[in-house]
Amino acid sequence: MTWDPSHYLQFADDRSRPFHDLVTRIQGAPRSIVDLGCGPGHLTAVLRARWPEAMIHGVDSDAAMIERAEADSTDPNASYELADVSTWTPSTDIDAIVSNALFQWVPDQLAVIERLAGAVVPGGTFALQVPNNYAGPSHVLLHEISSRGPYASHTEGLHDDRSTPPEAYLGLFSRLGWQADVWETTYLHVLHGEDAVFDWISSTGARPIIQALPDGLREEFVEDYKAALRTAYPRTPHGTVFRFERVFAVARQTE
Repeated sequence: MTWDPSHYLQFADDRSRPFHDLVTRIQGAPRSIVDLGCGPGHLTAVLRARWPEAMIHGVDSDAAMIERAEADSTDPNASYELADVSTWTPSTDIDAIVSNALFQWVPDQLAVIERLAGAVVPGGTFALQVPNNYAGPSHVLLHEISSRGPYASHTEGLHDDRSTPPEAYLGLFSRLGWQADVWETTYLHVLHGEDAVFDWISSTGARPIIQALPDGLREEFVEDYKAALRTAYPRTPHGTVFRFERVFAVARQTE
């Protein structure tokens, strides 16, 4: 799967809000921060505003995202690296690891988080946020429609429920002896445009399925999916309300 930075940034303000909510719960003044799944680097400014002196290193597995991050960067104390978080290993100890909507894509994510937590210094922080809306109409319809007739043979294996209950993160960090603050938040995003929910999800959760379909069939699926989303998320005079649940975990290693 490949990503489109410009498409992803279409709803940058709404997508960034959970990251702001995550970062505000991090205590202390980390000197070295790693942003896992940094995307096009647009959230580096959020970290920089909170910690002006920190060295910030972004990691992402998509070349287009890293290329965009490096091209847009004007921060001399920020760097970016193309790497798969599943196997990436930091070269030095880290004061804080942050991650915004990445680990739902990582196989065996709890094992990966535990491995990476070993690079965090005593007193350091591991903060992550992941979507938890796989039972919502957007994802239910995505998988129902793509499992039908002509689409099914192309989308086999792409229907995993990637949600992780908050208790799993609490249990992991508690077992490691870390102090963990775990919570859920439901956002009501008010989107604008005729197919606003499709525009949102087609750049993230639906992207693997859309990319798996061949030309011709892809366009047919898109029209079927758009029609279903319009029914599930009707437009109102103030826009289309898109309910979106997320899980947060901020864990601090005891010194």
